[in-house]
Amino acid sequence: MKRSEWSDNELEELLQQLPKIQDHRDPRDIYQNLSLKRRKMKPWIVPSIAAAAALLLFFILIPQFMDGTKVSYENAQEEKASTKNNDIKLNEKHEDSTIAMEKDSNSPKEQIFSGAVKKEQVGTSGLKTAIYEDEIGNGRVLTYWIPDQQAQILIPVSIIVSDSKEKSWLTLYNEKMASLKEAEWGLSDFYPLNVKLKLDEKNNNILVDAPTDHQYGQGSAIETNFLDVLNKDISSNSNSKKLIFTTNGEPGIQLGNFGDIQELNVEDVKRHAFFFYYPEGSESKLPLLTPSIDTYTDVQAAIEAMKTDPAVSELKSSLLPLLPINDISILDKTLLISFKGNTSLLNDQLTTSSFEALLLTAKEFGLEKIIVKDSPLKNIGTFDLSKETKVPVAPNIRNIQ
Repeated sequence: MKRSEWSDNELEELLQQLPKIQDHRDPRDIYQNLSLKRRKMKPWIVPSIAAAAALLLFFILIPQFMDGTKVSYENAQEEKASTKNNDIKLNEKHEDSTIAMEKDSNSPKEQIFSGAVKKEQVGTSGLKTAIYEDEIGNGRVLTYWIPDQQAQILIPVSIIVSDSKEKSWLTLYNEKMASLKEAEWGLSDFYPLNVKLKLDEKNNNILVDAPTDHQYGQGSAIETNFLDVLNKDISSNSNSKKLIFTTNGEPGIQLGNFGDIQELNVEDVKRHAFFFYYPEGSESKLPLLTPSIDTYTDVQAAIEAMKTDPAVSELKSSLLPLLPINDISILDKTLLISFKGNTSLLNDQLTTSSFEALLLTAKEFGLEKIIVKDSPLKNIGTFDLSKETKVPVAPNIRNIQ
């Protein structure tokens, strides 16, 4: 603020020059007015004013407060719902990942440790039911021959197990036979075998020791199936050439219709045709691919037989979905077939099984692959008909987990 240019003396002289003012009021009146102004306010007035002001403020602010509370509650609910949704999404994502991992772990190349065809896959169009070389990985294929419910025919069922190389095939065979699910597959409850099987590595023989009270001599069908199962199991899984029988450690085994058997040569009989077998009570609706009882002179004769049902068993024709086949020939170890003019060929599950029966039959005659010519379809299931198809390693993959 700017300092005044007037000195105190000058201001005093200036004030003296101002006109005089006289107050004509009575001094008592002036004193009375001063007394009224100094009188205190009554003690109840201030609280009353404060209360009124507070009440007014309350009515002004309460709607905004209620709205704010509502918004806060709604925001809290939304936040809670959002958190719950996020949790659900995370769980769903985790479940999807788990399902994806499980699917990956059951893909054909990874089925070697878990077994085989999953139940939920049954009915899927174009599902393979045999085992192929590129699906084994580091595993090992074991094939068990199981009698049907009428004990008339033997049906091969195959599994893939982890092969650590520390156990022999026979050790794995003995360990896994107790886990077979014959009843679930619609077959006879035949395993585990009531014998002890040991490998004679020096002579490449299989030692079969039966208990004294074994049941394998109680009827012609049981005896025949017992010997046939042993023969087919050993020939399918190894190159052993002989079975050596003992009973409780003593040489030989007594079978009613065969007498006392000391040993038996293992024969790997081929040249069969593969048919469909539909087991009763099976959880799977797919046919089991089963070799015929009869053998045939060549693959052409076997394929011809596959066009109709066998007369003496419960097997069914396996070639109806592929018919008509225009031409069949062999070049080196390859079966050449033609579907020229076949307008009824379908890409479905039954046709896929039929094509696999043809592949397994070709293998029975030493053939290694099939080439399809003049096909109206490019694919049957996952089989690419524009390329050659290798024959399977074993039929009827199943899961024992």
